[in-house]
Amino acid sequence: MMPDPLPAQASAGSTMRRAVARNLGWLLASRGVIAVLSLFYLGIATRSLGVVGFGRFALIIGAAQALAALVTFQSWQIIVQYGTGLLGDADRPALGRLFRGTAMVDLASAVVGALLAWLILEVWGEMLGIGPTLKRATLIFAIVQLLTIRSTPLGILRLRDKFSKGALADSVAPAARFVGAILVALFHPTVQGFLAVWGMAEVVTAATYWIMVARDGDLALMRDGRGARHLPREHPGIVRYALSTNASATLGLSSKQVPLLIVGAAAGPAAAGAFRLASQLAQALAKLSQMVSRAAFPEMVRTVRDVAPEALGRLLTRLFLASVAAAAAIMVLVLIAGKPVLSLVGGRDFRGAWPILLWLALAGCLDFATVAVDTVMTALQRAGTVFAIRAAGVVLMLGAAWLLIPPFGATGVAVAVAVGSAAVTVLMAAAAARLSRRR
Repeated sequence: MMPDPLPAQASAGSTMRRAVARNLGWLLASRGVIAVLSLFYLGIATRSLGVVGFGRFALIIGAAQALAALVTFQSWQIIVQYGTGLLGDADRPALGRLFRGTAMVDLASAVVGALLAWLILEVWGEMLGIGPTLKRATLIFAIVQLLTIRSTPLGILRLRDKFSKGALADSVAPAARFVGAILVALFHPTVQGFLAVWGMAEVVTAATYWIMVARDGDLALMRDGRGARHLPREHPGIVRYALSTNASATLGLSSKQVPLLIVGAAAGPAAAGAFRLASQLAQALAKLSQMVSRAAFPEMVRTVRDVAPEALGRLLTRLFLASVAAAAAIMVLVLIAGKPVLSLVGGRDFRGAWPILLWLALAGCLDFATVAVDTVMTALQRAGTVFAIRAAGVVLMLGAAWLLIPPFGATGVAVAVAVGSAAVTVLMAAAAARLSRRR
């Protein structure tokens, strides 16, 4: 008589939910610290620089982050996807080669990004409001942003299920920005001063990640992992997986910065400053969805390997419904507390950003509602489908922005962002339903 597989599947699902909850708990603790400190250092920056100065600062930060998203591979996903089966002692050399290979990819991405940053500043610097005085500081900041890419150490810690260490490392950046913002406001309240603080925070955070990896012995394992060029032969499909996850993540992350650049080019630094502050508050929701994705992804990879297909389909449906309910609750919270927080952080000069905050918060909630589907499909190595869905959302967002920015300005761009997120939500829900039926 065959044993009933359902209890084992239920047990595996319960174990996965507990592991995701534990991982998410560490990430939430880190993000709680980040959220509180970010309110302070954003308030210091907005009040020190004013609307126009903060707008110029925001455009520089946004352009650097968009560039980093464009060239950066999601090395942490590659490590989790292909390293899960290599955790035994016998596979340590192969694991070292995987770590070394992703680190080399990160370094190559940084070099390519630095060249692109120089080219963009030479060609479009004036259009973005970056004159000769700021050009050098902007280029240095962009290079620092690229060289402190920490996707590989992040992936190593998540593969080892050491989310607590990753949470601690993530908390370094906001603490450094908070202390640095106070010093800059007191002694040198300029855009260049705040750029220096933001860049130093990235350096310290990246160093913290690598120190933690070194203490666990994985840096030595990486140094010994010679032969990384043979990874495509060792892991068939790894190149296609890396390209598809990078393309999807590039669309998702850079599209968060593109609307800001559109506002800056069309309406100037002052409008960009108001848009950035509203976006920064609303992006807390996007970061929440990233936390859920990062907490769930290692467990999803293990679940895909070990659990029967029909159980995965049911789990996907429950995760999607739970994400929708949580997104609705978050939107209610924004409606209640968003306007007071905006006034508290930015002051009276930024009160006009309230409609922008509402629309961007709605977009963040819609993104959060689809995070479970995105995570499962990536774990199933269907990142190509995710990329196609996100590409459709970006096209709709750009089209809507083109139509809405002349009559509504920055608010029109925020509406366009929400339109793009709504399209992604509908398409992701359809993909989830199709995936559940097939599996």
